[in-house]
Amino acid sequence: MSEPKPKLLIVEDDEGLQAQLKWAYEDFEVVAATDRASAIAALRSESPAVVTLDLGLPPDPDGTSEGFAVLDEIMALKPDTKVVVASGHGARESALEAIAKGAYDFYRKPVDIEQLGLIVRRALQLHRIEEENRKLAARAGDDNKVLGRMITAAPEMVRVARTIERVANTAVSVMLLGASGTGKELLARGLHDASDRADGEFVAINCAAIPENLLESELFGHEKGAFTGAIKTTEGKIEQADGGTLFLDEVGDIPLPLQVKLLRFLQERVIERVGSRKSIPVDTRIVCATHQNLEAMITDGRFREDLYYRLAEIVVKIPSLAERPGDAALLAKAFLANYASEMNPSVKGFAPDALQAIDEWNWPGNVRELENRVKRAVIMTDGKLVGAEDLDLGDEDDEADVLNLKAAREKTDRKVIRRALSRTDGNISSTAKLLGISRPTLYDLLKQYDLQT
Repeated sequence: MSEPKPKLLIVEDDEGLQAQLKWAYEDFEVVAATDRASAIAALRSESPAVVTLDLGLPPDPDGTSEGFAVLDEIMALKPDTKVVVASGHGARESALEAIAKGAYDFYRKPVDIEQLGLIVRRALQLHRIEEENRKLAARAGDDNKVLGRMITAAPEMVRVARTIERVANTAVSVMLLGASGTGKELLARGLHDASDRADGEFVAINCAAIPENLLESELFGHEKGAFTGAIKTTEGKIEQADGGTLFLDEVGDIPLPLQVKLLRFLQERVIERVGSRKSIPVDTRIVCATHQNLEAMITDGRFREDLYYRLAEIVVKIPSLAERPGDAALLAKAFLANYASEMNPSVKGFAPDALQAIDEWNWPGNVRELENRVKRAVIMTDGKLVGAEDLDLGDEDDEADVLNLKAAREKTDRKVIRRALSRTDGNISSTAKLLGISRPTLYDLLKQYDLQT
């Protein structure tokens, strides 16, 4: 079944030119209007992607007031419509005013059908890109969320989320292992929200960001007068999370003396504030994370083995963004939708070269780097679409050569298939078409590479 033709609304009171334009756009479903009332009625009923608008319409055929009134109403009713204004009235001034009011482009009469056709088709292409970006951003916000808040379509991350969901309502301690920027705190929050402690507090602390001499007080609290500056009794993070979850990020940075005190809490479920000998029972679940190799630190004597096994009852390894093909584009669209609404509403999506650059970049800083790049691009771009140059990614070092042909072929196949699935929102027929293979062949490859979720 062939796809329906895109709709083009021609607003033109010259019936001869109207007929000529209709004939020129055989690849469009053309709707014509001769005045403001019929133009707005057609806009409401047909929702055309593109409109060509003559400014000289009755009752002001020799001026521009009626044409600009039509443009204003189109922008108010359907601002995503691409309006190409064609007029011979005060070309330069009219062009500036039309663009300022939201027109896509301006063309001066007399009309050159071929040149106007190129402008109309470019406008249609932009409309399609923006529509695709809106749909994908919407899907990124709904269909691809796991744990209620994390966006992913990668099987590796879906498996991580399913593991966390399975252990959420148990009492086990969970350790999240992954590089900086992979979303460890987001996963910890997801675990808390999925647990029977969801009504309690979720408290997070980055152990690497607090000076060693202050970390004990931050974790366990202190009594008034316990040290210089302790002007009042203060609860620590463990106590604040009573009945809820405490997330210890970069747990490998906890100094050895403090590791002993943390171990006691995990064994006995009581704490002592700094400057006090009173034991306080606390019901806090610990979730921790690190990017360090704790097993190597145990061997070196920098991390207690008994504490490790208390913290790592369940270990969850989080893949980097580079190990999740397709997720970068999915996340980028969600970030763009969020930041564009806040900072630059004129930005509607990504240009094709930007999506390709996002797919191909290795993202050494993971999701945090991606979010920062998209945020910067939304602020800096001058157009409606973020281009590759707006992302300012630069050149990336080539990956180390893979000398085994079978391994290299499999690695490439996996990456390309996942990117295609991401581009088509997982639609098998569209993915097969994009890859230039049959559906049965694609199903075989999905099974062979274990890419089915």
